[in-house]
Amino acid sequence: MTIDAQRLEMIRANAQFAVEEFGSVSGMDFGYDAASVAWTEGFIERARVKLDPEGGIVNVLGSYLGEAIIAAVPGARWENGADGVPGVLFPSGDMAFPFAKVAKQFAEGWDAGESIVSFYNIAVNYVAAGKLSQREGGEAS
Repeated sequence: MTIDAQRLEMIRANAQFAVEEFGSVSGMDFGYDAASVAWTEGFIERARVKLDPEGGIVNVLGSYLGEAIIAAVPGARWENGADGVPGVLFPSGDMAFPFAKVAKQFAEGWDAGESIVSFYNIAVNYVAAGKLSQREGGEAS
């Protein structure tokens, strides 16, 4: 299902907001890359006890994570999943759902095995290449 232009614009604006804000506090050349995703994961772990995930932070960081995945995978793009939730659609036809993963890490954290870095790596290196669809149904969350 195609994502509407207004929602896509909001996702991209949220992602850019994360890049600008984290660029000023991370001490690194923050962008849509693996190192920046790793820094963001650390931020989530430090902030998860202080920030209310209902306050919009999941939308901002989910938007950022999705844009980082899109930047790493040629042909990847935002689309709505079957349930209307936006995700990243890969040329293989598989999807990854970064908003769900960010919400899980905020809720459960590293101690429960939640990691946006692992999600990013699996999405970029396995899901995008169609390597998981043969074994697990083709969706990452």
